[in-house]
Amino acid sequence: MIVKLAVASVKHRLGSFVGTLLTAFLAVALIAGSGLLLWSVLTAGPGSDRFGGADAVVAGHRSITLTTEEDKGDKVKVKTKDERLTGAEPLPSAVVETVAGTPGVTTAIADYAFPVALDLGGEPLRAPDATTVAHGWASAEVTPYPLSDGAAPRPGEVVVQGGFGVRVGQTVRVTSRSGVRELRVSGVVGGDVPGQAAVFVADSQVAEVSGLTGPTAVVVRGSEAGLTALRDRLGATATVHTGADKVTADLPGAVPDYIGAISIFGFVLGITGFAAVFVLTGTVSLAVRQRLRELAMLRTAGATPRQLRGMLRLEITLVTLVAAVPALPIGIVVAELVAARFRELGAVPPQFTVSLNVPVLIASVLAGLLVTVSATGIAARRATRIAPTQALRETVTAGHIGWVPRVVAAVVLAGGAAAVLTLVPLGGQFGMGMGFVSCSLLLCAVAALGPIAVGALTAVVSRLGAVTGVLGRLAGAMTRAESRRVVGVAIPLTLMFAINATMLLNGDILTKVTADQQAARTATATVRVAATNAPGLPLTTAAEVASLSEVTGSAATVGTRVVVDEGGKPEDYAAQGLRTTGEQALDLGVTAGELPLQDGTVAVSGPLAEARGWKMGDRPVFWLADGTRADLTVVGVYANWRGFGDLVLPAGLVAAHDPRGLVGALYLRGPADLAEKVGERWPTLAATGAADPKAGTADVQNQQAAWELMVVISLGFTAIAVVNTFAIATGARRREFADLRLAGATARQLHRMLGRETFITVIVALVLGCLISGAVVGTFSVAQDGQWRLFAEPVRYLALIAGVGLLGLVAGAVPARLVIKRRSLPALNG
Repeated sequence: MIVKLAVASVKHRLGSFVGTLLTAFLAVALIAGSGLLLWSVLTAGPGSDRFGGADAVVAGHRSITLTTEEDKGDKVKVKTKDERLTGAEPLPSAVVETVAGTPGVTTAIADYAFPVALDLGGEPLRAPDATTVAHGWASAEVTPYPLSDGAAPRPGEVVVQGGFGVRVGQTVRVTSRSGVRELRVSGVVGGDVPGQAAVFVADSQVAEVSGLTGPTAVVVRGSEAGLTALRDRLGATATVHTGADKVTADLPGAVPDYIGAISIFGFVLGITGFAAVFVLTGTVSLAVRQRLRELAMLRTAGATPRQLRGMLRLEITLVTLVAAVPALPIGIVVAELVAARFRELGAVPPQFTVSLNVPVLIASVLAGLLVTVSATGIAARRATRIAPTQALRETVTAGHIGWVPRVVAAVVLAGGAAAVLTLVPLGGQFGMGMGFVSCSLLLCAVAALGPIAVGALTAVVSRLGAVTGVLGRLAGAMTRAESRRVVGVAIPLTLMFAINATMLLNGDILTKVTADQQAARTATATVRVAATNAPGLPLTTAAEVASLSEVTGSAATVGTRVVVDEGGKPEDYAAQGLRTTGEQALDLGVTAGELPLQDGTVAVSGPLAEARGWKMGDRPVFWLADGTRADLTVVGVYANWRGFGDLVLPAGLVAAHDPRGLVGALYLRGPADLAEKVGERWPTLAATGAADPKAGTADVQNQQAAWELMVVISLGFTAIAVVNTFAIATGARRREFADLRLAGATARQLHRMLGRETFITVIVALVLGCLISGAVVGTFSVAQDGQWRLFAEPVRYLALIAGVGLLGLVAGAVPARLVIKRRSLPALNG
């Protein structure tokens, strides 16, 4: 009976279920899309194996692994953590000899892998969506690059992959950390390894071009017994990779890294999941509350509260399942579009693709069902407990929760938000994510307070509307009397503003702080020199430029990554190698100690020094890009680290152990015409007349672009939910409008009254949203540089307020026009 009643109710009341259907559709689609993205990065493999034709590959460590033991009294808990390196540790020649001399090994070829940059006549050569990696020619024999034209390279020559579009006989310029060379193209190879573009130099010249002290891997062919013997002979000296594990022996920079993508898409899922739960719960609860008269009639006819709750749950289940049918394919489309945009931004590897997974899609539907059914169950429990006679008097407050539980819940949630904002380092790498968490907790606190918080604000704002006349006073009285209805409409609008303002404004502040610190760092420089056709210039070239007689001071920076031991957990940090001469050309804002650096020393950022408790003279342990351990003495602490790095090491040390090892920027001090003199002497270098304050902020700008994409997704979802909520709330007032029309009110008067009610609701929502986002954004700003800001760009902030406010006004006006669209009175029993 209940099943038939539920099906009939949905069939004959389709209009009233449209709002819930649309909200469920959007929620399932977004959860499915973000779930597929996270699943795809979690299960993404390292890509195609360049060593696919080999039986095994011998390589050094590709990650730093730390093991800690914690005595629990009755047992010792062992934890092992590892962090992937960005470079490849060169193997000593003894390892190559050991491999070649192992019984059962038939082939042992030393493989050199190192990144290079190519240009032809000053025009950079790049293969689409690929990292350019050079090797010795011997590697071509055991990797998928058959020679398709020309001949093997001799000294002074190079073989390139066909994707570069160059021909045999042309001369290309090759830039590596050891210098810049012009090499003749002797041949072209075919083959394709996604994400890698291959270049081969003569074996006799590979050490000179790469700057490596030994090969990065040894490619092995042999019997199974030979591989077993090889493992025994090498022991812990090197690792023998076989099967699918062979790809991990390649150069780390040439193998896709999905660690950052996991964080990004995990956060996307968190945002969409939170918004979906918040909006779905509010929409479903509001829809149930609007059916009090219908439920009361069923109670009067003999239905029990349990039967009514079962009917409502079955109705919402049917609606959610129907919504899920089109939502799943739309979710797949959303995932593809987001993945494409993130590939453009460089936030994910170019090889990243979305993997379809049926369990993930089913889980997204189940998640939507869980939220809608749970919300219906909570709302129905209150609605069905009300006495039929009370509901027939059109009381829309289906039971009340006492103010004590609401206040307790709000205090707990607000306390959690305060703990996050005060105890968690918002200035660290997880600051943006923690800002979202604190904002979500504050939103839940406001939602828990519900009528208390909204009612207090409404009482103030509604009385301001009295200055507009009789309709303003009536609208104010209506909003004060029906505070629960205002809550149902205002909270989604508050969610829309607070969440998106927090993400957008925090990103703006981070971009501004980074740009300000970059400007402060480069304020003393006269010229910034960078390579025009390569990602950097060799240290030797930078030294030649800095040796110009007109140069009075220089600072060369070499970007890298360094692993730090954080209490048994290896953590990866951005760092810079620094070489300075003469007058200060780069101001890091040293707050303790001094620069320049000497061999065996390091300078650290203020936040990192504080977090690790490092002081002058301490000797912490670091691992460089290729896994080399370095015990360095702390000699300085600096403040201008945004967009630069948390560690500063000697440039020579970085260049020797980072596979790229190129100077990203060279800052010079000298006369006003210094840029012209550098340009005349080195026409392949770009010398700007002043230091570029935006240099070094590219990563932050890409991150901001990624945040803006998430804001667009969140805005779209919450905007439709806001319109939907307004429509449900307005549609439920048909009888009220009919009564007012019967009392003599005109349609125009009703529109004006509703307009004032909507205005009051929008103001209340924006005030709450500003308070929530202001608390989070202001605290986030202080954590970055000690300055309190509500926003970084006033126009952007005001535009967000105006946009959300306008949406709220339109969302309130349009349903009113549709409901009050006829001069004739609607039937009072309709």
